[in-house]
Amino acid sequence: MSDRRAATSPIAVALALSLGAAVSLGITRFAYGLLLPPMRADLGWSYAVAGAMNTANAAGYFVGALMTPLLFARMPAATLFLCGALVAALFMMLSGFATDTLLLIGQRLIAGIASAWTFVAGGVLAARWGALHPGRAGLLLGIYYGGAGIGIVLCALGVPLVLNLAGHAGLPHAWQLAWIALGMACVAAAWFMRDARRVPQAPTTHTHSRPVALKSMAAGLAAYVMFGMGYIGYMTFVVARLGELGLSGGAITAFYALLGMGVIASSALWARMLDHFKGGESLAILNGLCAIATLIPAVVPASPMGVIAIFASGLLFGSVFLSVVASTTMLVRHNLPPQSWARGISAFTTIFAAGQIIGPTIVGWISDGPGGLRLGLMISAGMLLLGALFATRQRAFGLPHDAAGSSA
Repeated sequence: MSDRRAATSPIAVALALSLGAAVSLGITRFAYGLLLPPMRADLGWSYAVAGAMNTANAAGYFVGALMTPLLFARMPAATLFLCGALVAALFMMLSGFATDTLLLIGQRLIAGIASAWTFVAGGVLAARWGALHPGRAGLLLGIYYGGAGIGIVLCALGVPLVLNLAGHAGLPHAWQLAWIALGMACVAAAWFMRDARRVPQAPTTHTHSRPVALKSMAAGLAAYVMFGMGYIGYMTFVVARLGELGLSGGAITAFYALLGMGVIASSALWARMLDHFKGGESLAILNGLCAIATLIPAVVPASPMGVIAIFASGLLFGSVFLSVVASTTMLVRHNLPPQSWARGISAFTTIFAAGQIIGPTIVGWISDGPGGLRLGLMISAGMLLLGALFATRQRAFGLPHDAAGSSA
């Protein structure tokens, strides 16, 4: 390790990496949940069309995840990390200059490709950084994924403000200004993400290195695809459900901000568990908690106690769902040699993206039916519960000890 890297605060670099999660998930993906109601009202979308927008983003994410192993062979992970953030920012800003549904879908698709580059590269960089600080690996990885909460809080506080400003200015499509502002915020985040270059390059891959054991990860991959299908239904439609229950704009903003704060706090909440369990135990526990959080908005009445329960749901969901993602990275880190981390994380990200492609369209189609959003959220909770059951079948399969620290 160079003197410069040795003198660098582990937390400071983890925080710089966390802005990649803020851009790739917190903003690029989850801002749409806040912008869906005004876009749907302005453009006359059904819930199925609204879900298709996130399906397009997830499809791009799927393509981007498939591309990352090839891109890692051609450029450093830190370069891909930054390039993805800038491309995602550009295409978010371009969404502020379109009203055609197909054009918006195309922009969401490309933003999804770029966000996958950043998210996978950031996961690999965070795993490498944790390997240099093995006593705090779970915390450092949690900080990276918890960075999505920074983006969620930014969206929760900033999107309503920008929508109000655009409305007062008499702009015909107020939501467009929000996309432009979010893209600019991503460009600013990319400036601070440059510290990713302090993370060392991957070790040289030897011809005798063990390949990624996809068969050994089958239960974990099955659990993760169900997570991808289930959680995205909550993040896509929960704001619309809160509107159905009569919550004010201020209450919805507070809900979303509380969810984001839960994401930020999650890095400390689950760090010891992620370090301890080597198999699918963390994935099972966290999927189950997500299922409970997703079910609450579907079953509570529009009453003061119901509102309290919904806010508890947001806090629980926020404190859990990005730690599910972290648990899969830790599964890879605990069971595969460092040379295989990039391929292992890419495999989980690809299957995750496949679930996200399916989830929003299914939930949107169901929500257009007589059961409404209540039934759609119930189906999402069922998917998450099934994912928890799959995860209980995932056993530790690789390294007899956590050799990451000595290998990286």
